[in-house]
Amino acid sequence: RELLDLTCRLANTLKKYGIQKGDKVAIYMPVSPLSVAGMLACARIGAVHTVVFAGFSAESLAGRIVDSGCKAVITYNQGVRGGRIIELKMTVDEAVKSCPSIKHVFVAQRTDNKVQMGDCDIPLEEEMTKAAPVCTPESMDSEDMLFMLYTSGSTGKPKGIVHTQAGYLLYAALTHKYVFDYQQGDVFGCVADIGWITGHSYVVYGPLCNGATSVLFESTPVYPDPGRYWEVVQRLKINQFYAAPTAIRLLLNYGEEWVKKYDRSSLKTLGSVGEPINKEAWQWFYQVVGEGRCTLVDTWWQTETGGICIAPRPSEEKAEIIPAMAMRPFFGIVPVLMDENGKVIEGNDVSGALCIAHPWPGMARTIYGDHQRFVDVYFKAYPGYYFTGDGAYRTKKGYYQITGRMDDVINISGHRLGTAEIEDAMADHPEVPETAVIGYPHKIKGEGAFAFIVLKEQTAHVDHVKEELKTIVASKIAKYAVPDHILVVKRLPKTRSGKIMRRLLRKVVTEQSNDMGDVTTLDDPSVVKEIRDAYQKYKEKSSS
Repeated sequence: RELLDLTCRLANTLKKYGIQKGDKVAIYMPVSPLSVAGMLACARIGAVHTVVFAGFSAESLAGRIVDSGCKAVITYNQGVRGGRIIELKMTVDEAVKSCPSIKHVFVAQRTDNKVQMGDCDIPLEEEMTKAAPVCTPESMDSEDMLFMLYTSGSTGKPKGIVHTQAGYLLYAALTHKYVFDYQQGDVFGCVADIGWITGHSYVVYGPLCNGATSVLFESTPVYPDPGRYWEVVQRLKINQFYAAPTAIRLLLNYGEEWVKKYDRSSLKTLGSVGEPINKEAWQWFYQVVGEGRCTLVDTWWQTETGGICIAPRPSEEKAEIIPAMAMRPFFGIVPVLMDENGKVIEGNDVSGALCIAHPWPGMARTIYGDHQRFVDVYFKAYPGYYFTGDGAYRTKKGYYQITGRMDDVINISGHRLGTAEIEDAMADHPEVPETAVIGYPHKIKGEGAFAFIVLKEQTAHVDHVKEELKTIVASKIAKYAVPDHILVVKRLPKTRSGKIMRRLLRKVVTEQSNDMGDVTTLDDPSVVKEIRDAYQKYKEKSSS
């Protein structure tokens, strides 16, 4: 009732200010009842929401607004995260300067602090109190757009993935019900942000379609202390708990006492999402958090798939679950593995490129404004199949283990990021003619970004340049995208046609440089030793 009232009032407010069916609305807010109402209000009037993670910079936000042609933004005056105040309205003001399509900015109050209000700014709660609490839902076609969500690719700017009304909702609802064994009356706790697909499918649409109670988690796993998740589990009696491996790895370092302090007896199912989970984190999650009695589902899916595609459940009752493995395809999902020549690999105990052979209801329909890119990215590599961009191993028993990305996309704390985006941001620095960014294994984040840069000859203040580069990346993308390491090299390893061989850089950083593979296509193979020596020096300096 309350959510419906909130949603209808917000919907009527949007309508009053000229938002109608088919219009795009950006939502730049952290997880909150109002941000969920914002998504549902758009859906109710047939407008298309594009939620932008509230950690993104003004430039990232503006890029998404311009690409999608949003007419309005819904935001808060400020955000509160882990005890810090985040200036959301200031970021929106900065972004909107370069967005001529924006007519109105709806500003809600998360804190009591006053913020600058301009001509196109509208105080949201004030308007909602004047609005009617009833709003008839717009009649929509099953293939009309429900929302867009931007995600990183291996090249170019982020792409606006389009999901439609009926198929997406059906798929989100069914996967929520069957993967997590959701029963009427359960309290479902997905601690993802609504800025990501996990928050769309398993905080908002899936649970609400099934009439579930869904928990909204605004904080961080370690604020005010590392017991935060488990305190919430105890207080709200959460039955299903769905989180990212990066959070589990972080909490594992704080020891078991923070978990054991709280009663977790309400938990029935645990879930892992966003990146492959390592065995140590899986075991800790299963044994310590779930006391060895909860089902633990490691779920594989993507922004593009709309919902979970491979997970240990649903299955026969009590069927085995292998640690750290996604295992079983969901109803209607037909995975295939392909070899380098585009041929289907038959049999078990084999590895290849993970593709899906048949369409399913939750799949993305296009990339907004660029259908050709959609075809090129997902359907060109293996004609007749959807290519996921991931590699996988099919075990002797026919289960699926995801082995990770096959392209230049890295996964930092569950945030998917094309290395090209970081490179493009750093390329703006006048002293840095060339950059190459790779992912490397990181104890907590899963992967971190490692940047190799070439400086102009007369550059003097190297450390100063490194700091400037970090600032540029934070302001152009987001703080999580900032490289952990920046190494200056004389030149980058390039093929004769000028393509940077990033796999060689990966080998140097992961210290497999004895096995460089085929370097015959390099313009000058001596570059490898040069970079290896520079890396060793950097490492010695860092450790001292």
